[in-house]
Amino acid sequence: MSDFKRNLSVGIAAVTVLALTVAPGLAQDAAAPAAAAAVEKTAATAPNVDYIFNTLLFLMTGFLVMWMAAGFAMLEAGLVRSKNVAMQCTKNIALYSIGGIMFWLIGYNLMYPGDDGWIVADTIGKFMPVTMPAPGEDTGGAYATGSDWFFQMVFCATTASIVSGTLAERIKLWPFLIFIVVLTGFIYPIQGSWEWGTGWLDDMGFSDFAGSTLVHSCGGWAALAGALLLGARAGKYGPNGAINPMPGSSMPLATLGTFILWLGWFGFNGGSQLALGSLENASAVARIFVNTNMAAASGVLVAMVLTQVIYGKVDLTMALNGALAGLVSITAEPLAPAIWQSVVIGGVGGVIVVFTVPLLDKLRIDDVVGAIPVHLFAGIWGTLIVAWTNADANIVVQATGVAAIGAFVFVSSFVMWAFLKFTIGLRPSLEDETNGLDMSEIGIEAYPEFGTGSQRI
Repeated sequence: MSDFKRNLSVGIAAVTVLALTVAPGLAQDAAAPAAAAAVEKTAATAPNVDYIFNTLLFLMTGFLVMWMAAGFAMLEAGLVRSKNVAMQCTKNIALYSIGGIMFWLIGYNLMYPGDDGWIVADTIGKFMPVTMPAPGEDTGGAYATGSDWFFQMVFCATTASIVSGTLAERIKLWPFLIFIVVLTGFIYPIQGSWEWGTGWLDDMGFSDFAGSTLVHSCGGWAALAGALLLGARAGKYGPNGAINPMPGSSMPLATLGTFILWLGWFGFNGGSQLALGSLENASAVARIFVNTNMAAASGVLVAMVLTQVIYGKVDLTMALNGALAGLVSITAEPLAPAIWQSVVIGGVGGVIVVFTVPLLDKLRIDDVVGAIPVHLFAGIWGTLIVAWTNADANIVVQATGVAAIGAFVFVSSFVMWAFLKFTIGLRPSLEDETNGLDMSEIGIEAYPEFGTGSQRI
């Protein structure tokens, strides 16, 4: 190596050592003004942190709950016969749209009448559409007005989705959608106002964190009333107590729908914390996610074990509904329980499904997808068991809420279903039902290459 190259190498090494020695100090000195500026900027924006994070929570978890509409659609599409799949898809996209419009027109203001309740001079204002302030004017509260409305609206649509699956395969489209107008515009918001709108149940101390009763049992009671008046599908029940199975069209679709609902439930329960702008709220949302997931997992495994023991084989539909029943069960109180308590609560939901699905068949109540066991029965269980994990809850008050909401929703739904039955009619003709509602009600088949309703080329 030449002297020049040797000296150059030594010089580079010396400069490198010097840089490593001096640079940290220089960097620290240079960073000090920037750090001070960052602290000053953070302090200046701190008042907006709650607003921003709370709004973000409502929007992002609202997206997840909206995605549950797809879950219901796929679950129902998989559990009905192929000749009725397009009908179920149509009902689900229509009911979500109706729910949004009705909750804007009247539902939101009925559900949240304000601190003065209903005894006010401007009661007529409670029956007016929601208005949104301009963005520059929408900074006075803890979150953006639109984010709260959107989050509450998707809950309303979820209630309507529950009814669709129970009454599948034997109800005409337009009578069903008329009922959804009444359910989302009046029935759901009125009973919801009793608790979430700081109404009389809230004054009593009733607790339903994310809606085991206000959403799920509400939909279940409405579905039960409809099933009783509508009757069973043609051929479902035979003489001498015979029950004829009617397998669904696609177990992969039903499984996909269940996973979508499971995912959406993190928004359903997590968003119901209603705040994310503090360490405590962020920790609470994380805890809710964990408890929600564990309850669903427990519901699946319990349903699988029970069906293996009782029937000698695992029933996939029971496992899917076990997941949903576990989710419904934990929805009334997903924050307070320890993880092991969430496992117990969700597991009991799985037990409920396994034993009440066949019970409905024995009573000749035709529930195509098992929504009544999942949403009504597990919803009642989840609401009552809140008194076990939440020290502020009282079992008598919880039972009072369950009974009051059940009576109101069932009676009002039964009256509406009866009105529709004896005016425009609920059921298609026997021929249309036998051929499938895809052709008679929608005019298009979900699987035309496999159907028999039109000529093939």
